[in-house]
Amino acid sequence: MAKSNPYAPRQWQPHEKPMLPGSPSTPIHPTKKRIAFGLVGLLITLTGALSNALVTANLTNLQGTFGAYSNEIAWLPAVYVMGNISINLLLVKFRQQFGLRIFTEAFLLLYVLVAFFHLFVNDLSSAIIVRYAHGMVAAALSSLGIYYQIQAWPAKHRLKALAIGISASQLAIPLARLFSSELLQLEEWRGLYLFELGLAMVALGGVLMLKLPPSERSKVFEKMDFVTFILMAPGMALLCGVLSLGRIEWWFSTPWLGICLALALVLIVSAVVVEHNRKNPLINTRWLGSGAIVRLGIVMIMMRVVLAEQNSGAIGFLQQVGLLNDQMRGLALVIIAGVVLGITASALTLKPAHFSWPIVTSLLIMMIASFMDSHSNPLTRPHNMYFSQFLLGFSSAFFMAPAMLLGIGSVVTQPKNLVSFVVLFGMSQNLGGLIGSAILGTFQVWREKYHSSLLGDQLSLLDPNVTERLSQYSALFNSQLGDTTLLSAQATAQLQSVATLQANVLAWNDTYLLTAGMAFCTLVWVLYRLTRQRIITRRQQRRDAAAAQSIPATSASMEKQ
Repeated sequence: MAKSNPYAPRQWQPHEKPMLPGSPSTPIHPTKKRIAFGLVGLLITLTGALSNALVTANLTNLQGTFGAYSNEIAWLPAVYVMGNISINLLLVKFRQQFGLRIFTEAFLLLYVLVAFFHLFVNDLSSAIIVRYAHGMVAAALSSLGIYYQIQAWPAKHRLKALAIGISASQLAIPLARLFSSELLQLEEWRGLYLFELGLAMVALGGVLMLKLPPSERSKVFEKMDFVTFILMAPGMALLCGVLSLGRIEWWFSTPWLGICLALALVLIVSAVVVEHNRKNPLINTRWLGSGAIVRLGIVMIMMRVVLAEQNSGAIGFLQQVGLLNDQMRGLALVIIAGVVLGITASALTLKPAHFSWPIVTSLLIMMIASFMDSHSNPLTRPHNMYFSQFLLGFSSAFFMAPAMLLGIGSVVTQPKNLVSFVVLFGMSQNLGGLIGSAILGTFQVWREKYHSSLLGDQLSLLDPNVTERLSQYSALFNSQLGDTTLLSAQATAQLQSVATLQANVLAWNDTYLLTAGMAFCTLVWVLYRLTRQRIITRRQQRRDAAAAQSIPATSASMEKQ
C-alpha cells in the first residue's frame, strides 16, 4: 500500500485552518483540554526561559565554583544568546517541512539530553559548549509555548493567548532570583542543572501526553538556506561575543574585540548580499528594509535597551552595595507581580486598531521608573526600589505582544516573510538586551571614573571634613591596630573605599537618567510617527469624501443636460 504524501494539502474546517505556515491547526477543544494546553504552554515557556535566567542570576556564584575570572564567566550567558539567535534562521522552515510533532518532541528531547549532560560538566570550557547547545535547543521552546497557548483559547480570545505566550518569558529572571540560592545549596552549580533537568523532563512528559494538532507541511528548505546560515550564524555569534565582553575586556584596549567585530560585519554583510540576490530568500531583505519594518525594529531594540535598566541597572547597583539574591527576594516578588499584571493588562486591552498605544504607555512608564531610580544613594536598598521596579516589570510584559503583533499583520498576508519577521523579533530582543547591557555598563564605568576624579580632588587633608572623617576611621580601627602608620593607612583606605562607592552610586544615577532620556526620545519619536500617520489618514479621508461628493454632482449636471 502506497504511503500518503505528507505534503499533500489538507482539507480544513474554516475554524481549523492554521494562521501561518508551520503553525498548528485550531480545532475546538473541550474546556478541560484547553486548561491543560494553557498550563503545558506556560510550563514550556518557563522551561526555556529559566535555562538562561538561572545562570544569569547566579554568575557570581558560578564564577567561584568554576574558579573563573569575571571575563571568563561572562561567556556562559554570551554563548547561550549566540546559539539562540542563530538557530531561529532554520527553526521556522524546520516546522514547515517536518511537521510540529517532530519539532516538539525532538527539540524537547534534545533539551532534556543537554540538561542531563550539564550534570557532567567539570570545567568552564565544557560548560560553555553545553550552554551554546542549550541556547540552540531552547530557541524552539519559546514558539512552542505560544502554540500551546493558542490551543487554550477560543478564536475570539486568540490575542489573549498570544499576549500570554509571548510575555510569560519575562517571569524567568525574577523567578530565578527568588529560589536559585536554595538550589545552589544542594550541590553547588549541579543543583541548578538538576532543577533544569527535572523541569525539562516534566515539560517533555506534558508534550507527549498532550500533542499539538497537525499542521500543513511543505518542502521549503533550499540549499542556499544553509549557505546563509553558515554565514549569518558565526557572524551573529561574533557580534554577540563583542557586545557581551566589550565592557569587561574594554572596547579600545583588547585587539581581539576589533578583529571579531570586523569578521562579524564581513560575514553578516555577505549573508545579506546572498539573500538580497536570491529568488526565494530565507531572509527577505527588501521587506526588512522597508520603512515600517525598520522603524518597528528600532523601537523594539530601544525598548529592550531601556529595559536593561532592570537587570543591569537596578540589580547591578544593589550588587555594587553588597547585596545578594537572598536579600533581593522581596524585589523579585515585586517584579513578578508587575510582570503578571502587565501580561493581564496586555491580554485584556489588546485591540488590532490600537497596537501602538501599549508601546507608548510602556515607554512613558519606563521613563518614570528610570527617573525615580536616579535618586538613589549609598543607603538605598531593595524596598526603596519596589515601586519603580514594579513599573519596569509591568512595562516589560505590557509592550511585547503589541510590538510583535504590529509586524505579524503583514506576515499573515505574505507568509513568505515569516522567517524574516521571526529573525527580526528574535534579534531585536536578544541583541537589544546585549546592546542595553553593553551601553549601560560602559556608561556606568565611564561616569564612575569621572565622579571618582572629582571626589578624589576634594579629598584633601586641608579640608577639616576629611580630617574629621579620617579621625573617625582611625578610632574605629584603634583597638585592632597598634601601629600608627598602619592605622593611618587603614583609615585612608577606608575613606577611599567610601569615595569609590559614592562615585559608583552617582554613576548609576547617571545611568538611570540615561535610560530615562532614551525612553523619552523613543516616546517622542513614536508619538511623532503616530501623529503624522493620523494627519495623513485624515487628509486622505477628506480627499475620498470630496471625491465621493463630486461624483453625484457630476452625474446630476449630466442628467440636466
